[in-house]
Amino acid sequence: MTTRTCPCGLPQSYDACCGRFHSGAAGAPTAELLMRSRYCAFVKGDTGYLLRTWHPRTRPERLDLDPRMRWTGLEILDGTDGSAFHATGTVTFRASYRGGSLYERSRFERVDGAWVYVDGDFLD
Repeated sequence: MTTRTCPCGLPQSYDACCGRFHSGAAGAPTAELLMRSRYCAFVKGDTGYLLRTWHPRTRPERLDLDPRMRWTGLEILDGTDGSAFHATGTVTFRASYRGGSLYERSRFERVDGAWVYVDGDFLD
């Protein structure tokens, strides 16, 4: 069992946090938790999870991650809707990596009751 803090930044172990979503034991109940679990999947190189949680209409056929990319932290800056009571939501975040950061507002929707990533806008 992994006892290290989850890469998504929440103060739980990976297994208790994003690991349960990655394994399929649970689905992310909010857009923010899906976004956190997707960030964690980038950290772990889990392309299967990333593709499974991408909206069918915007999902690429394949995803090639750079194995040299080192993600170093996630900061949630804002969010709208995205709870159990919503069909859509947005999450604005900054994901840091060795040498820079990515600042994005991501859009999420529910498909068959599950949150999925639709797309995002890069911000300055």
